[in-house]
Amino acid sequence: MATVSNPTVRPQTVSTRTARNPRAFDRPTRKRHDPRRKRSIVLTIVMAVFLIYSVVPILWLVINATKSQPDLFSSFGLWFGDGGFNLWQNIVDTLTYRDGQFVGWFGNTLLYVVVGAGGATLLATIGGYGLAKFRFPGKRAVFAIILGSIAVPGTALAVPTFLMFSQLGLTNTPWAVILPSLVSPFGLYLIWTYAVDAVPTELLEAARMDGAGEFRTFFTISLRLLGPGIVTVLLFAIVATWNNYFLPLIMLSEPTWYPLTVGLSQWSAQATGVAAQPIFNLVITGSLLTIVPIVVAFLFLQRFWQSGLSAGSVKG
Repeated sequence: MATVSNPTVRPQTVSTRTARNPRAFDRPTRKRHDPRRKRSIVLTIVMAVFLIYSVVPILWLVINATKSQPDLFSSFGLWFGDGGFNLWQNIVDTLTYRDGQFVGWFGNTLLYVVVGAGGATLLATIGGYGLAKFRFPGKRAVFAIILGSIAVPGTALAVPTFLMFSQLGLTNTPWAVILPSLVSPFGLYLIWTYAVDAVPTELLEAARMDGAGEFRTFFTISLRLLGPGIVTVLLFAIVATWNNYFLPLIMLSEPTWYPLTVGLSQWSAQATGVAAQPIFNLVITGSLLTIVPIVVAFLFLQRFWQSGLSAGSVKG
């Protein structure tokens, strides 16, 4: 008798609860206060402010590169001038001014980036990999030296570097910019920390047991695993070398070897003095042309980041 169930008990119980509290079934559908929703709104506002802060200077640069010299001072900064669309004429004038001086500075900058940033990435990769995967006496001392080098700003070393290079007779030569660019303590530290987990020690030991040498293991196995870290260091080195201003300013006195940063600064300085020749439209157009290679390099190299992040996500 105790095991007999009555199917009408549950509906009666439910209806009784509904009669006592008509909003009982509305509770699951109510919108509860979620503190994360408020935080997301604040985060969205902060990100919007940063987006505006980043986009407005680029927008100002693009718009003003379409103006002539008189329109730069007679029109609103974030709108086009009344004298017409002069972007192509400004580009032609920038590339041909003073027998193509801008083109020469562009070539110098490419030289400093290819040799300096490329060499810095190569040295940082080899050094960081060796520090991560090999044991040797004094490793902790090397680690302390690298951290100390990262803490020292580059501007603090510019004057001692200039004095040393002047005694060696290397000032006013491309080596005065290339050789200091080869040293990248941050890139070395980044590859070091990345290689510790990115390159499994068991994989290296298996390659050694199969008879592969250290150089073959490094170039055939480790480099592929270090791809995202190498691309990161390369982009940092490219941006640092491309935007380098203070070091070439004190090292170079001949305009023939100027990079774009120093050269455009000299063009801008023509607006002051007794025989002032302002060419602000060419300076702005040259600045726009200067950032194009950096944007292209970032868009081209970011796919290696994506492939590196997805590597190992699917296990066969």
